[in-house]
Amino acid sequence: ITERVAAQNALRESERRFRLLAEGVTDYAIYMLDPSGVDMNWNAGAERLKGYTADEIVGQHFSRFYSKDDRAAGLPGRVLAIAEREGRFESEGWRLRKDGSRFWASVVVDVIRDPSGKLEGFAKVTRDITERRAALEALQESERQFRLLIASVTDYAIYMLDLNGIITSWNAGAQRIKGYAADE
Repeated sequence: ITERVAAQNALRESERRFRLLAEGVTDYAIYMLDPSGVDMNWNAGAERLKGYTADEIVGQHFSRFYSKDDRAAGLPGRVLAIAEREGRFESEGWRLRKDGSRFWASVVVDVIRDPSGKLEGFAKVTRDITERRAALEALQESERQFRLLIASVTDYAIYMLDLNGIITSWNAGAQRIKGYAADE
């Protein structure tokens, strides 16, 4: 009996620590879905990120975080089907907060099975990467504008060489001055 009580106490302590870990994470929404996609729990990060308290969301279907168009297209169901079939689903896309605002989310859904292989549900981790996406888009736009600027210069030959001295870019000015087309 003493060993059983000690094992039960160790299990309770392990569960307590795990709960503290999950609740302590505030930069990621971490929660579990049942096999049909209903939220079973909700951490502090999910509340901060999505705006719902646990009382408001536990028992609700996770599709509420998708846009009306994504729901109509069946995206939430496909997410769970892919995760169940492949063991994991990972993507980025727009998600909705309680107040209706959108954020660009990095989403990972892992399948959870019992030791016999029966589907228990899904672990879902979501992170707001809106700022990272905006920075990437700004960088891409800056690169596009720079390429346009260089390509439009005709008074100067502007070209780039790699570390081996191989030409990797050639502008219109280089073609006019040197006489070679870019593909040459």
